[in-house]
Amino acid sequence: MTADAAQGVMLDMRKFVAPEFVFGLGASRLAGQYCRNLGARRPLVVTMPDLMGHDWFQAILAGLDEHGLEHAMFSAVSENPRDFEVAQGAERYADQGCDAILAVGGGSAMDCAKGIGIVHANGQDVLEFAGVDMVARPGPPLVCVPTTAGSSADVSQFAIINDTARRVKVAIVSKTVVADTALVDPGVTLTMGRELTVHTGLDALTHAVEAYVSNANGPVTDLFALEAVRLVGAHLGAAADDGRDLDARAGMMLASMYAGLAFSNAILGAVHGMAHSLGGHSDLPHGMCNAILLDLVAAFNYDAAPGRYRDVAEALGRGLGMVPGPGREGVVEILRAFKRRLGVDKRLGELGVRREDLPRLAELAMQDPCMVTNPRKPTREEIEALYAQAF
Repeated sequence: MTADAAQGVMLDMRKFVAPEFVFGLGASRLAGQYCRNLGARRPLVVTMPDLMGHDWFQAILAGLDEHGLEHAMFSAVSENPRDFEVAQGAERYADQGCDAILAVGGGSAMDCAKGIGIVHANGQDVLEFAGVDMVARPGPPLVCVPTTAGSSADVSQFAIINDTARRVKVAIVSKTVVADTALVDPGVTLTMGRELTVHTGLDALTHAVEAYVSNANGPVTDLFALEAVRLVGAHLGAAADDGRDLDARAGMMLASMYAGLAFSNAILGAVHGMAHSLGGHSDLPHGMCNAILLDLVAAFNYDAAPGRYRDVAEALGRGLGMVPGPGREGVVEILRAFKRRLGVDKRLGELGVRREDLPRLAELAMQDPCMVTNPRKPTREEIEALYAQAF
């Protein structure tokens, strides 16, 4: 850690929130045991339809049976979970007499599951919880089995839900949405395709980078964030090239978990604020939005945290076998080299975004709570200019 990154860090008061987690091959098969340990008799399994045919998914359900647990199923979850899907899930939870939730999937399934739990417990529309510490009563017991290496929803105090009326993603940030247990099993990611591997992996990288440069960083989040950057650099390329490389998959699952523990506590920044606005407006994959914006925001923020961005570039460069050049340009080139290595080169104009959309996107991004912890305070005009650079 550079001197300016470390300065004063031991004097600031910080809290750290984390769930119980089990990491390792086969952890997903413990879902029945952990649901039963939490007092469940009839959990609602929240997932997505394309996961249900995998052998590992059937093994999870078999584990519920082995522990004497009946279950109900809710799989009407979109890639960017909608507010009305949360309402439908809460209705099913109540109708089926459920007493716990088992989320099996990527960030979409886990965020929807979190929303279902707090809607059931509080009797309010999920969008009423948008913001920080807006949830009065915690939801029912929640066990998460993440199936992608990127979202980190299994270990974070975030839930991201699509407000379909305003066409924007809203962030719910609360200790009440932290899972009781996360079962982090690299084996379930062996069935991910290349594109999903890359997008979710870049989401993990963005979590780690933004947590490290956040103005709410601390000594514990720094440890997790910087190691997550190094792990992504070392393993994401291999996982994308050969999806059956279990060592690479395990490295990425660990990176995702570390990054989640970091950003859950240090929060995020302008990349995520802008990505939430963009993803809600155009229904684009979250990891892709982050990838498009990451290097542009790093260049914008650099002068506010130069030592921290140098740490990021050096950690990512170690994984790539590259030594970053000096200054802002060296940091940006490392990030862009990593994107090139992964074949990520999309621009907003190619994805259906129109130039006339940019003022509205900037306006919504400025309202995102992630903007509060960005190391440089942007104006709406500066955010619009960053979107224009990505066009």
